[in-house]
Amino acid sequence: MPDYEFICEKCEKPFTISQKIIEYEKKDVRCPECKSNNIKQQITSFQTITSKKS
Repeated sequence: MPDYEFICEKCEKPFTISQKIIEYEKKDVRCPECKSNNIKQQITSFQTITSKKS
């Protein structure tokens, strides 16, 4: 499951959520601190593992 990083624009608290992609596409993410849906996703890096050899 991917991790998504957000920051709440109301209380300014950063938080991370692990969700399936299909859940993330519903766009029903709320701040766990103040329950606001006024959030902004942060740009983050990611790592992938493949079965092919380089």
